[in-house]
Amino acid sequence: MKSTGEVMGIDEDLGMAYAKSQISAFNPLPMEGNVFISVSDRDKETVPLIASQFVEAGFTLYATGGTFQKLEEAGVPAKRLYKLAERRRPNVLDMMKNGEIQFVVNTPSSHESRADEVAIRSTAVANKVSHCTNLAAAEASVKAIRSLQRREFKVTPLQEYY
Repeated sequence: MKSTGEVMGIDEDLGMAYAKSQISAFNPLPMEGNVFISVSDRDKETVPLIASQFVEAGFTLYATGGTFQKLEEAGVPAKRLYKLAERRRPNVLDMMKNGEIQFVVNTPSSHESRADEVAIRSTAVANKVSHCTNLAAAEASVKAIRSLQRREFKVTPLQEYY
């Protein structure tokens, strides 16, 4: 088995540590812009809390169908985008290709939406758009963004920690 590589981020602040790990993994987190959110049904109850944190950090949210509805019900401001299967525009692929989406939260769901998920993630990678595939990573990402917004980024030798 070949190594795929590992990275770590260390800091006294958990958010900054996660930010460092993402920078090392070539998935740097944006400081501003637009976040696309589309989550599976099992994540819909939890998503408003995390989405509202992106709004508090200054981001504009875009979401599809059910995710948009759940955000709207919770009072989290978002703009609706069409699902790829709806074959209408604009959709998230258009926006990523145009540099209008800076971060993607897309959690795996049903077999029917698998093709959409693959297209979204592939387009994110091709266009160097940071992304995550679960709500734990989304929450860690927004904490990291908040840390980057509030604190100076510093590199400290490992020996200084121990």
